[in-house]
Amino acid sequence: MQAPPAPLKRVLVVSYSQSGQLASVVRQIVAPLEADARIAAHVETLRPRPAYPFPWPFFAFFDAFPESAHLVAPALEPLALAGDEDFDLVIVAYQVWFLAPSLPVTAFLKHPLAARLLAGKPVVTVIACRNMWLAAQQKTRALLDAIGARLVDNVVLTDPGPTLATFITTPRWVLTGKRDAFWGLPGAGLSHAQVRATRRFGVALRDALLEGRERSGAPLLSGLAAVEADPRLWFSEKAGTRSFFLWGRLLRAAGAPGAASRRPLLALYIVFLIAIIVTLVPASLALQALLRPLMQRRLTTMKAQFESPSGSGRDRLGEYDDRSFSDTDGSLPAVRAGQQR
Repeated sequence: MQAPPAPLKRVLVVSYSQSGQLASVVRQIVAPLEADARIAAHVETLRPRPAYPFPWPFFAFFDAFPESAHLVAPALEPLALAGDEDFDLVIVAYQVWFLAPSLPVTAFLKHPLAARLLAGKPVVTVIACRNMWLAAQQKTRALLDAIGARLVDNVVLTDPGPTLATFITTPRWVLTGKRDAFWGLPGAGLSHAQVRATRRFGVALRDALLEGRERSGAPLLSGLAAVEADPRLWFSEKAGTRSFFLWGRLLRAAGAPGAASRRPLLALYIVFLIAIIVTLVPASLALQALLRPLMQRRLTTMKAQFESPSGSGRDRLGEYDDRSFSDTDGSLPAVRAGQQR
């Protein structure tokens, strides 16, 4: 019997998902790649040591912010990679933790193997978060630049619920594991339709790889509504990043992660953070609404910058209509009642 032909293209997928939501997104994107014999996809699921809990205990959740803000890499379990593999494309999927990439993904991008695997390679980042991701992507881009990787695309999926509602529904999900609708508020996280529709990115990447377009340096996912940036959030994110960094420095000086010596200062910061959320964020958005006529040109420029390289264009959506994809292929787990929005 003749051996099957060797794959023409190799793809590395790096991901860390706590709740399973990002893992569902990754499965949708990777499925078209794995289904094609001409493409070999290696999925590297990061495993921090020790593992982060989910749902998070209250203080453990906030105790992760100093290291997140300062991009202090935690230990990882050994990777299933030697470092001498050659990939044509790399996909890095991450959550946003305290306006930064999640710590396991930070750890990978700072890992010695990452520089060997990603140097000179085209990289697609995939983000699933509540709604603030601008600062996290800037930090991720800087980490990629530091190891010589080339960011060619960015896909962003955000919670479709009202912003004020997500200030309640997301912490409830993170701290209790409950994401269903309650008290008239929508369920937390991405909708079933959002997750299902990400399959178009996998199909587009498959087509680009088979045509050799990953070598061009141009975006592979333009025209597919990959990212929609709200530049008004940048001003709140900038203030939040500064706050996380300064308070994070104090907390790191008070002790190591999990140390009892951090607790009093951490409790004080939580009160400060809540006050900032209920005062500064609404005030910032209200002020920007008043000044919008004067800021419109700047906001338009910022929007284009944050949406690069993929952009928010929709002109190629007709080529990758998600209605042509079946829900019965086993790649997407069923969504519990109350989660779909």
